[in-house]
Amino acid sequence: MSLNSRAIAALGAVVVVGAATVGTSVAIASGQTEHISHQATLKVGNSSIVAQPLCWNNGSPITEDLQQQCQDNATKALAAGSLPTKDVVSSDSVGVGVSPNVAESGWWAFTNGGSTSGGGRFSLASYAKGPTWSGAQQANKLLNASGKTLITVVEGDKNSDNPIAVWYFQLNTQDS
Repeated sequence: MSLNSRAIAALGAVVVVGAATVGTSVAIASGQTEHISHQATLKVGNSSIVAQPLCWNNGSPITEDLQQQCQDNATKALAAGSLPTKDVVSSDSVGVGVSPNVAESGWWAFTNGGSTSGGGRFSLASYAKGPTWSGAQQANKLLNASGKTLITVVEGDKNSDNPIAVWYFQLNTQDS
């Protein structure tokens, strides 16, 4: 018995609806009313860490006042060691990924380390709209000499002054 294209399409629709139902059920069962949709992932070597944005205004642009508060909160979290953190050695590959809806808005990512020609910054992802992955970069190119490198991921339209969401991650350089 062979399946025709209508049967295959119908089966695909059932799978998609079933997956959405399971995802919604998991979200409701865990006390959430909607899917978690604003996430960024930091991949270091063969491991990764997922985080929610440190700065978020429910999908609306973050005002200048909230941006200042966000930077203050990031500075405090960095000092307290409470940012999502991964250990890294110089031979590791490092990359950043975002949720599809973040990619639809547009995003970019950078570190506070790297070559001095970049002003002490290294771009992991130039402004991108659509792609969900930055690609992997060699850690030795992007690390801060202090041993603690801050990675910033920003969601927003490149033509807007105000971002929609901001994530921070910390890389701790380890001896090889």
